[in-house]
Amino acid sequence: MNLFLRAKHWQVFLVTFGIPFVLQMTLVVTIVYNIIQNHDPSLILGYLKFLPFVVILCSGGLYFWQWSVAIGLQKKIPGGVNMKVTQFKIFFFIPMVYLVLFSVFISSMFNSDILHGGQPNLQIFYLFPIIFPLHLFSMFCLFYCIYFVAKTIKTVELQREVIFSDFVAEFFLVWFHFIGVWILQPRINKMMEENTTDSAEL
Repeated sequence: MNLFLRAKHWQVFLVTFGIPFVLQMTLVVTIVYNIIQNHDPSLILGYLKFLPFVVILCSGGLYFWQWSVAIGLQKKIPGGVNMKVTQFKIFFFIPMVYLVLFSVFISSMFNSDILHGGQPNLQIFYLFPIIFPLHLFSMFCLFYCIYFVAKTIKTVELQREVIFSDFVAEFFLVWFHFIGVWILQPRINKMMEENTTDSAEL
């Protein structure tokens, strides 16, 4: 956890956005190149089996950063402030599990049979009434996690109970993390340095 909290902004940017972006672009270029070379658009279906791994690699860094900030800074929250950490932990893991399961679901829709002239498994579409509300709930969980991370940062900075209007800027910075990390991470580094300084004085 401290690894993320003490990392420089450019390091966090690379892990949460830079490297995942390069991986995604590499995969897209590879798929397009093979389609052009072989004149067969159906080749894209063969790459869907890698979708769960791509999702984990591309979202893992961001999730770990959010977890590190939300949980790692709890020790600096002033007494008397209730941050509902247990609720955050529950909402944090729900979209992670959903993302992996949804990726497996998409991959299974286009199983190996379709690559040999077969048809996709249409029975799986009957699960849509279940998947759609789960998708909406996972989106809610994601936004709650953004809300919690932003609130944690501002609470530690101000050392008091905060309301949404106090940390609305931080909320959007966490949401658009590829920009926000350049602003938020130095502030997080400062919080950790202050913690080190206080310990040294004691």
